[in-house]
Amino acid sequence: MILPSIAGALDHRLESPMAEPALSATALYAEDVDLPVDGIQLRGRWIRHRRDHDLSSEPTLVFLHEGLGSIVQWRDFPEALARRTGLAALIYDRLGHGGSPPLSGPRTMHYLETEACQVLPSVLAAAGIQAPVLVGHSDGGTIALLFASKFPEVPRAVISEAAHVLLEPITLQGLCTTVEAFTHGSLRAKLARYHGEKTDSLFHGWSDTWLDPASEAWDITPQMHAITAPLLLIQGEGDDYGSPAQIEAVTSRAKGHAESLLIPGCGHVPHSQAREVVLARMAAFVKAFAHPS
Repeated sequence: MILPSIAGALDHRLESPMAEPALSATALYAEDVDLPVDGIQLRGRWIRHRRDHDLSSEPTLVFLHEGLGSIVQWRDFPEALARRTGLAALIYDRLGHGGSPPLSGPRTMHYLETEACQVLPSVLAAAGIQAPVLVGHSDGGTIALLFASKFPEVPRAVISEAAHVLLEPITLQGLCTTVEAFTHGSLRAKLARYHGEKTDSLFHGWSDTWLDPASEAWDITPQMHAITAPLLLIQGEGDDYGSPAQIEAVTSRAKGHAESLLIPGCGHVPHSQAREVVLARMAAFVKAFAHPS
């Protein structure tokens, strides 16, 4: 889930200048593309080190945004990790987000599984990516973990940041704070900068799903037993929307290498709130477990 800190991290990121497709002049190339997926076009953005970069067999970073996120809301973090690792990167907007089409109807509690097991494989196929290195934040982190459990031989490695694999009371408390900020605060206007006319449908498609009493039984920890890809799990020690139990639920079940990073003084958005720490650890992990041999 996204569950951002309304007073802190999310406001900071929404107030920051928007990222542009053109990157700085040190040989990285950005290209916005439309990815054909199940009869619709999802907005994507490539970051390459060469314009003719062949990704058919090389590991490729694939960024999966948060529950109310988009390509632009990652800012320049994908570019920075691409530089540190030497890998190309793909970022894309899920349905209902950013530059992709709006949601076609209400969501169910299975929407994350749908994204992981149906949509993400189609995105990878459309992009020609055979060796993904998944980098997911919040909802995106959960999607990355579910994909790794469903297709254990596909991801070269998985980085999951502030993901949820079960609901805790603190998670629902954070959700209520977010709904209050959207309904009576400035969050709606800030999100509209990224999602435009889709803002209301996106927000309610997310919040209404998790406020449904049926969500209290949501628990995907059994699926974590099937993960064999190397894992890096990152969480802020001060995350108001999930305890370290989220990390433990994954590391205690995954069958392959699993390491964790719990960051003191950090909330729900480590790649923004503790950028250098997170960037260095992610880059080291990718080089150790996912870099071309």
